[in-house]
Amino acid sequence: MDFRKIQLPREIHTGEGVIEETGSICKDLMFKDKVLVVSGPNTLKIAGEKAIESLQNENFDVETFIIDNASKSAVLEVQEASKDVSVVLGIGGGRVIDVAKLAATRNNIQFISAPTAASHDGIASPRASIKNEKGSVSLEAQSPIGVIADTEIISQAPFRLLAAGCGDIVSNYTAVLDWKLSYRLLNEYYSDSASALSLMTAKMTLESADAIKEGHVESAALVVKALISSGMAISIAGTSRPASGSEHKFSHALDIVAPKPALHGEQCGIGTIMMMYLHGGDWKYIRDTLRTIKAPTTARELKLDPECIIEALTMAHTIRKERYTILGDRGLTKEAAEELATATGVI
Repeated sequence: MDFRKIQLPREIHTGEGVIEETGSICKDLMFKDKVLVVSGPNTLKIAGEKAIESLQNENFDVETFIIDNASKSAVLEVQEASKDVSVVLGIGGGRVIDVAKLAATRNNIQFISAPTAASHDGIASPRASIKNEKGSVSLEAQSPIGVIADTEIISQAPFRLLAAGCGDIVSNYTAVLDWKLSYRLLNEYYSDSASALSLMTAKMTLESADAIKEGHVESAALVVKALISSGMAISIAGTSRPASGSEHKFSHALDIVAPKPALHGEQCGIGTIMMMYLHGGDWKYIRDTLRTIKAPTTARELKLDPECIIEALTMAHTIRKERYTILGDRGLTKEAAEELATATGVI
């Protein structure tokens, strides 16, 4: 028989000021003695210091590790620093969380995710995006045993990050369409339950677009919950398929060709507009909703030249070749890519 293991967060804590409960949360999860807090230079001041104080109040021996980027060397350094701790806490943005998550996975140590921004679904997913010489690579990792999402802190992060998180959620629409296509054409494994959760998450986010505003704790809570649900859909599926398709291939291609890529979620949002056009779906609804959220919908808003968009579209099919999408095996010609980007107003 074919057995599968589904790993989901055991506890999810959200709300204003919940970062100050980090110590008691770790105590309730039965962690003891030494813990490692991984953070960034800024996020340590924003949230890490509050978490450390809370941990010390519960008699934890706290080690701190500061990282600047999500690189292979950073993962190795955190691995070395976390060999004798009971849990690793990633307190920061996506880079911090991905590095801490992967290092904890490789050391077979539990991991807690404490995001300071809601910019992508990695805060609760069993994947980690790590930079390499060719851009970035998505690697398998463990799901966090716990998520501590302080909505007050997240609401104070630059609104661009929250809007990018919405772009990552919206991309679930085309990701699921691509997955269904591969299921029908290639008999790839497909999960109805994971797809349903992924689509419900995207639908609820788009329908709440008018309520997503800068500086609102309620807006931060809405997007955080959606990102966590999206991450859980990935866990249920055992693959990132319900949240990553042709639009993510486009984003990863942009990471390679663009002199200065935009945020992951921003690129995925624009990719979703174009890939929905290829699928024959309501791409205008996706575009208009992203505009409502004040997420970028054009190359100009990404501060990228049209040539970057076209080049990324023509090479996107070469990213993760084993993952079949609407782009097919041969991809788009330059002429088709230009017509697609023009028709959708991206260039």
